[in-house]
Amino acid sequence: MDLNADLGEGMDTDDELLAIVSSASIACGGHAGDASTIRRVLAQCGEMGVRAGAHPGYVDRKRFGRFRLVMPLKQLLDQLRSQIMLVRTIADEVGVSLAYVKLHGALANQTAEELAFAVGVFGTIHAMSPSMAVLALDNSQQVRAAMAVGLPLIREAYADRAYTSAGQLVSRSDPGAVIEDTDAVVERCLRLARRGEIVAIDGTVLTSKAQSICLHGDTPGAVQLARNVRSALEDAGVDVAPTSPEV
Repeated sequence: MDLNADLGEGMDTDDELLAIVSSASIACGGHAGDASTIRRVLAQCGEMGVRAGAHPGYVDRKRFGRFRLVMPLKQLLDQLRSQIMLVRTIADEVGVSLAYVKLHGALANQTAEELAFAVGVFGTIHAMSPSMAVLALDNSQQVRAAMAVGLPLIREAYADRAYTSAGQLVSRSDPGAVIEDTDAVVERCLRLARRGEIVAIDGTVLTSKAQSICLHGDTPGAVQLARNVRSALEDAGVDVAPTSPEV
């Protein structure tokens, strides 16, 4: 099971999380980050053997990319290309392979819900690099879009976010959207690894083929939570390491 974290977003947890996770999704300058933070995290990934990915989103630092913006599709896709190109250029300079793309925030939620939109976004990624994998929310339109355009796929689940009965993430504006109880988060990760199941906020049991678990760096107590999750998985005999994409 892969453990991934969103890094380079201005939190003070990056260094500690890099010692725990096996994949790092690096903010590309849209919702957070800049060339300096990208270079620093990429260099650390190379030193520590952590798989590196790009983490683009809506260009909206004020609201951290967590609100959907209305704009022409071409403008959005140009922003996406620019962010990925920035990370890819720096990755080449520091000699680190960029393995995947994971969409951030509102852009991720929108592609998880809207198939045609997701196909347009993932088609743009495919045109830039056909071998680039996407880290996609399992059982969402992201998975269907990745398959439709022929992108390698890594299915993802969230450790600390509540799910609806339809398999989408509960909106952050709703009560209970972020799970802050450490024991509940650990139990969710163990259940996913052992049984391929996630329990939705209403008690519905969802099946999942996810092989990567996201741990957010801005969740309260993020570092200790990540340590607890990794320790619990390893104690249960689960190997924590990057998983190969589906092709």
